[in-house]
Amino acid sequence: MTIKAGTRLGCPECTTEVIVVRPPTEDAALTCSGAELVDVTAPRAERGHPDAEGEGALLGKRYTDDEVGIELLCTKAGPGTLAVDGRPVTIKGAKPLPSSD
Repeated sequence: MTIKAGTRLGCPECTTEVIVVRPPTEDAALTCSGAELVDVTAPRAERGHPDAEGEGALLGKRYTDDEVGIELLCTKAGPGTLAVDGRPVTIKGAKPLPSSD
C-alpha cells in the first residue's frame, strides 16, 4: 500500500485509527501490536489484542519514527502498540517555546 500524507489507517484487530501527517521516506510496514494497518474503510473485526501491553495508542498524540521520517496522528485510541518495521514509534514531544528574556 502506498502511504501518503492524509491516508487514514486503522488496526484490523482493535479500535486504533491514525492519519499519516508526514509519509515515510521509504517503504515501511505500519503495524499495531503486530497486525498490519489497513484503510479505515476496510472491514475490521476490532476484537482487540489479547497480548497488548503498555498504554496503547493515545487519542490526539503524534507518533514519529526518525529512521523513516514518518509522523502519525492518532484519531481513535486503542490498546495496541503502533510500530514501523517492527520498531515501536515514539510520542512526539512538544516544541520548546522561546525564552521571553
